[in-house]
Amino acid sequence: MKLSCVIPSYHDKYNKNTVQSLLDNSELGDQLEIIVVQDGYWMPTDWIVNDPRVRYVHLGKNRGMRGAINAGVALARGEFIMRSDEHIMYAPGFDKAMTDACQPNWIMTAVRYFLDPEKWERMEIEPFIYEKLKIRGNEDGTDQKFEGQRWKSRDRDRKDIMIDETMATQGSMWVMPRKWWKEVIGELQTEGYGPHFQDSHEMIFKTWKAGGKLMLNKNTWFAHKHYSFSRTHQEGTKDNPAKADEAYAYCLKTWKDYYLNEVCPTWFR
Repeated sequence: MKLSCVIPSYHDKYNKNTVQSLLDNSELGDQLEIIVVQDGYWMPTDWIVNDPRVRYVHLGKNRGMRGAINAGVALARGEFIMRSDEHIMYAPGFDKAMTDACQPNWIMTAVRYFLDPEKWERMEIEPFIYEKLKIRGNEDGTDQKFEGQRWKSRDRDRKDIMIDETMATQGSMWVMPRKWWKEVIGELQTEGYGPHFQDSHEMIFKTWKAGGKLMLNKNTWFAHKHYSFSRTHQEGTKDNPAKADEAYAYCLKTWKDYYLNEVCPTWFR
């Protein structure tokens, strides 16, 4: 098995479209497996895609997004693992482009467009290419959270470099070697972060600390549901509701000094 794609799922009717897009645009054939993790709910039968490459897993209890991803990765058999939200359209050959390029110590993402899920069409909106990792501030001058921001100067200056290092990613789609996940990420931590937020930042900081890189592959793309359309995967669980401010504060407490003292001097000489 070359690639295992894990989709954390919670009551999203576009899951079927996403799975079909993955299958229709794959160039890996039977070397691709898709693991849909039903996070404490049963998916309607008409959302199911009947294909031997797709497995549907039901969690007996609602664990939240981080727990659903951890559960799916634990079942993965591929040399590489991939995370996908359940409302994404993929470019033709995305899976081969990503796995052919990804190195042993990389997390890799692609150019991110916006998706109109009702029409299932890529929207004519400028995509995200490079992203700069910044700390967003509150109005009172205090720090709020880590976030990725458009990095247009890097888009222009490095437009001809097709596989290049970047600082941040939304986290809705990434690929990495399963060995890197096992040895460096381990699993997405719920203590402190809670069940939902800041997962991409946690992985990126752990990867940098271990000598790895976050890479952007401009040879392929994905289109993620535009924020004007409603969300379905709830932010947390019934027993452990996600508390965004607490998760943001924990991530800052854990990584702010490393970001300021080691990451920024490397990136912004």
